[in-house]
Amino acid sequence: MDSQFRLAEVVVSTAGRDRGKYYLVVDIEDSQYVKVADGDKKKLKRPKRKNIKHLRATGYVIEELAIWLSEGKRVRNEDIKKAIKEYEKNEEAN
Repeated sequence: MDSQFRLAEVVVSTAGRDRGKYYLVVDIEDSQYVKVADGDKKKLKRPKRKNIKHLRATGYVIEELAIWLSEGKRVRNEDIKKAIKEYEKNEEAN
């Protein structure tokens, strides 16, 4: 797993219909693909598989969710939506 993305990192889509949309990395498949969810259209049960070439890392990792995801604990879609909304709010402030 030499992916540049980390579990529970907020990322931005740079290609496709969803360009500019924020997601949370919920699984790292291999060095080429990650699975992302937004808690709304793409939920945890059916995350979107994205090529890492089509994503931009923000560097913002939600540590609590990273721990939960790595330990297999239950993460709710509401938690993901809240984390993304919080990140967007911080981005607007800067």
